Amino acid sequence: MDAQSRIEQRLTDLEIKASFTEDLVDSLNQIIIRQQQQVDHLMREVGQLRQQVPQDGIGMARNLRDELPPHY
Repeated sequence: MDAQSRIEQRLTDLEIKASFTEDLVDSLNQIIIRQQQQVDHLMREVGQLRQQVPQDGIGMARNLRDELPPHY
């Protein structure tokens, strides 16, 4: 191979790598978007659960020993 052929081959290899890298970045970006949507959904659920819990703690056991299993 002469110098010109080697340069062309290296350029082709770099273009291929750049193409794969671009595809990978796009794929990772989609994963990040999905994960952020899941995080947002979970944050809303946690907020809803917090609203369901009494603020003053009334009705909640203070200790696991305060709650007897149903068969006792």
